[in-house]
Amino acid sequence: MAISVDLSDQVALVTGGTRGIGAAIADRLAEAGAVVVVCGRNQPDTPSHPFHVCDVRDPQQVAALVGDVTDAYGHLDIAVNNAGGSPSAAAADASPRFSEAIIRLNLLAPLHVAQAVNRVMQQQERGGAIVNVASVSALRPSPGTAAYGAAKAGLLNLTQTLAVEWAPKVRVNAVSAGLVATDDSLEHYGGETGLGRVAATVPSGRFATPNEVADAVTFLACPLASYATGANLVLHGGGEWPAFLRAAEGQ
Repeated sequence: MAISVDLSDQVALVTGGTRGIGAAIADRLAEAGAVVVVCGRNQPDTPSHPFHVCDVRDPQQVAALVGDVTDAYGHLDIAVNNAGGSPSAAAADASPRFSEAIIRLNLLAPLHVAQAVNRVMQQQERGGAIVNVASVSALRPSPGTAAYGAAKAGLLNLTQTLAVEWAPKVRVNAVSAGLVATDDSLEHYGGETGLGRVAATVPSGRFATPNEVADAVTFLACPLASYATGANLVLHGGGEWPAFLRAAEGQ
């Protein structure tokens, strides 16, 4: 029997789903047959999927968004907490306001979304699935993005806790993405040359593509992962070459 993903009778919500990894996730879920709704703070020029303006850091806006989606389609089966990120800032210099904003976006916002969609999913016969897009910054030191790394570490713990509290109706999982080739990463690492140098530190020898992250998210959201909850799928191409090995080789 061929393995396939069929989400043709499901409705999915993807936060931050208009660009980069979020857009790839939205497209992949739609390719599997789901009706996909995306949200963001700013209206895109040409949205590829039904779009709602929503600041996911605001619980009232999140509640209104989930209510609108449920009213429009009658059910909500998949929610992907993708919105997040952080500019670089040394921990010694980051202001309290900056750090609080980063934690609100990367930890509290996913909690707000998860709480709102869980209220709907718990009432549905088949429940639902939540996938949190985390980061390897949660699993190792995160110099230059301390608040972000701490928030993503909190998101992993939140994933496990919600999986326990909300089972068996709602599955909650995470994808911890490593280096992903996007327009933002190209700018962050100084263009193609910088990107190549950084890619050489990864055992797989390259960055992930947004579509590869989208595939992982789609798997965790679909029935093929029906027994997976509280899981963290680490998608980092093998991680990083141990520094002591490079040092021993004179690199």
